[in-house]
Amino acid sequence: MKRSNKSDYKVWKTEVRSQKSGTGNRCSAARIYLILSAVIVLLILCSCAAPKVAEKPDHKGIVFNEAMAQYRQIKSIDTVLALEYEKNDTIMSGDASLSVSPDKLSLRIYYLGFLQGEVYEENGTIRSKPKLDRNKSVILVEGLRQSLFWWSIKNYDESETADYYELRNAARRVVISKETLLPVEQTIELANGDRLMISYDYPSRVTPREGADSPDISPAGWYQSRIRIQLKNHIVRVDVKSYSVTK
Repeated sequence: MKRSNKSDYKVWKTEVRSQKSGTGNRCSAARIYLILSAVIVLLILCSCAAPKVAEKPDHKGIVFNEAMAQYRQIKSIDTVLALEYEKNDTIMSGDASLSVSPDKLSLRIYYLGFLQGEVYEENGTIRSKPKLDRNKSVILVEGLRQSLFWWSIKNYDESETADYYELRNAARRVVISKETLLPVEQTIELANGDRLMISYDYPSRVTPREGADSPDISPAGWYQSRIRIQLKNHIVRVDVKSYSVTK
């Protein structure tokens, strides 16, 4: 009888453990179900939310010559860039700091935080470390300067379509959006017959200077932050990270 009682006790104890285990499993399953339900609801709410639209300048109605006069007040530009240089199948990338004016340029290129190259230009004289070939000098000096100082075109004829202004002289053509009053493309004919082709995208607002009450709402308070410059089989892609001007 004692053996029988011990056996019965063991069976009862096993059944109690089994019942407790089953209850724990059901609670765990219920918690998992509630968590999954909450995640699904959040995903549905996120998918139904209105997508954020990038801010875009709207300068329709502003007199074009007045906008150009505002741009021409800019004396120099200081930027931080992400650069990608491509030739044939070779691609090199890095960061850069650029200070540029109509007659001077200072470009410092970095990779992983280490200085890799410097380019200086003043009144047509170029110095660089390491020494650059002609194509690299043209695309980095002339290409970067003219892509930023696009309004420096002189003695031009002006024409327009429903959406664009076009400025053209013997060596240069600039196409400007009527809505944003920013350039969308540019072509520069070089003295040796080569052609610089520049395209733009992604308007961004100039960050207000410290102490400014509000951002500049004029056309000159915006810039194109994505630039592509091509000279023959050389391509430079520019992503402007910061942009400030001196007037």
